[in-house]
Amino acid sequence: MTTPLTPGPVGTGPDAVAALYAVLRRMVDGEAGPCLLMAADPSATTRVTEPLDGVDVVIATSGSTDGRGHLVGLSLDALMASATATHERLGGPGQWLTSLPVHHVAGFQVVLRSVLAGIPPVVHRGLLADRELRDDVPRYLSLVPTQLVRALEEPGPLTHFDAILVGGAALAPEVAARARDAGVRVITTYGMTETAGGCVYDGEPLAGVRVRLVDGRVQLAGPMLATRYVDTPDQPFLADDGVRWLATADLGEWADGRLRVLGRADDVIVSGGANVVPRVVEDALARLGGTWVVVPVPDVTWGQLVVAIGPAGASLAEVRAATAHLTPAERPRAVVRAALVHRGPGKVDRRAMAAVAAAELAAGRGERKP
Repeated sequence: MTTPLTPGPVGTGPDAVAALYAVLRRMVDGEAGPCLLMAADPSATTRVTEPLDGVDVVIATSGSTDGRGHLVGLSLDALMASATATHERLGGPGQWLTSLPVHHVAGFQVVLRSVLAGIPPVVHRGLLADRELRDDVPRYLSLVPTQLVRALEEPGPLTHFDAILVGGAALAPEVAARARDAGVRVITTYGMTETAGGCVYDGEPLAGVRVRLVDGRVQLAGPMLATRYVDTPDQPFLADDGVRWLATADLGEWADGRLRVLGRADDVIVSGGANVVPRVVEDALARLGGTWVVVPVPDVTWGQLVVAIGPAGASLAEVRAATAHLTPAERPRAVVRAALVHRGPGKVDRRAMAAVAAAELAAGRGERKP
């Protein structure tokens, strides 16, 4: 299908950031042009099947379940609504440091926020050096949890920022506490490409955003919602009493008036007839240090065996002790040590990790409770 899509810059380097900044500057100034395609694979244009009316930017997602993802069509108005609401929550526009791929929504939004602030972003070059950052405006940084964990090894430079947004994956409570203890202002964000990036900060919706839970699943409304998927007629949007909602696949709950996201509904493990939410177990395991992922492995006895994948050195006994306060079904019955496979910035490929866990246990590696 022929489309008026123009491939945008890709990557994290200075050239990609500068190129996107220039393009977005022209778009914000009202210069008309073709839709901008933000995707690592320029051939993504061949997947477009839906109209592009009302769409200014198409951003490819990494795929939560099938690894392929969708092409999300967004209007410039929606993208700017998100950027403006972020600055309002943070206390005003400022200068951004970026280290995220500009073809993913989080990196894209760092550049757009910079355009709206009129201050080009500083490109991360290996060290969080402050010599390029201004001292007359607020300083902001956007990271994924893995980047924050590494940066906290030398937390000094992080205290130079007025706020650090952390999203893309769940942030372990212990890591958040460690950042706070170091004097680092960390704000956890929840959102997705379909909401033009993060739209709930520290459990509280940004201005204009509405959140509700329907059968335990998160639904979102607001001016930053995407126009449509452009690669499929199946859409995640619904209308209810004149309000347009995005029906996500995420489970959530209200805790002290704040939204707590528990992970995707399709990640829930059914073990011995009981539902196990991986996020709950992973939060408990975070106290052991390192990054933990909980996945299911097919099992004759349990249906799905709850397996913890973590860093070298942690034993099954330690895993069981760290989860002693959870229900019996939630406590992992096996542990595997393996490097994590990612499918996007900060996002672990759970399907791939489940396959790794199954292979390791079948080969007699790892530990399993008798």
